Amino acid sequence: MNDFWIILTGSLVAISCALLGCFLILRRMALVGDAISHAVLPGIVLAFLFSGSRDSLTMVIGAGLLGLITTFLIEFFHKKAKLQSDAAIGVTFTWLFAIGVVLISLFAGKVDLDQDCVLYGEIAYTPLDMIILEGGYLLAPKAIVVMSCVLISILLVIYFFYKELLVTSFDPGYATALGFSTAFWHYLLMGMVSATTVASFESVGAILVVALLIVPPATAYLLTDNFKRMLLISSGVGVVASASGYYLAVWMDGSIAAAIATMCGLLFALAFVFSPTHGILKRKLVRAIN
Repeated sequence: MNDFWIILTGSLVAISCALLGCFLILRRMALVGDAISHAVLPGIVLAFLFSGSRDSLTMVIGAGLLGLITTFLIEFFHKKAKLQSDAAIGVTFTWLFAIGVVLISLFAGKVDLDQDCVLYGEIAYTPLDMIILEGGYLLAPKAIVVMSCVLISILLVIYFFYKELLVTSFDPGYATALGFSTAFWHYLLMGMVSATTVASFESVGAILVVALLIVPPATAYLLTDNFKRMLLISSGVGVVASASGYYLAVWMDGSIAAAIATMCGLLFALAFVFSPTHGILKRKLVRAIN
């Protein structure tokens, strides 16, 4: 049963990240997840300093607020300082991460805030943190319930506001001409990315979230030119990587998160070579025929 819970947790995180990652790739902001994963460290420290507690909920709230601030600062530097998106991302997350390190060294040097767990996670511990109902009945691991809520929220937003998200991602200028608020849809998307990243901290860790945000959508991008299919394929790639990565880790007796990320990279490599639309073999065949 533990195998099932671990694979299900990885799959829920993978689908959530893959769906959002497709929009990030269209906006050329794939590294926003990486920025958020590092920039939330001062939020964790400040949450501890204000509450005096290392309670998981307190840490998640603090990290979530810093995640939203991170997205605002990235957009602010991009629009007001005229920085390129990648430069704005780099400036923001390195600055905030450094502030977090300074706060730890000054005020919490002797306290185990478990920032390594936030960054690297340990999905193998997921079945140990069960939600217990009255009467002692076990419902499900907390990570399953949290990620299910996150995924349902993402699916509802995409279902009801698919056109707005698609148009503002493909062509912001055209979206503005149609009367869409590009700023609102941008911050809504970034807010979902932040919430997904933070919600995944305790289960899979932020580093694996970054891999799942980028690699499955990039793989799907090589396999199709239809965006709806891209959403489906990227979700499928994430699920396959989660399941195969888990069994690879069991076979090698190694890190589950690292194995899942490795399988993501392997699936991307296969798509890069054998893709029927953008694969290396297809391009070489076309050149040979011409």
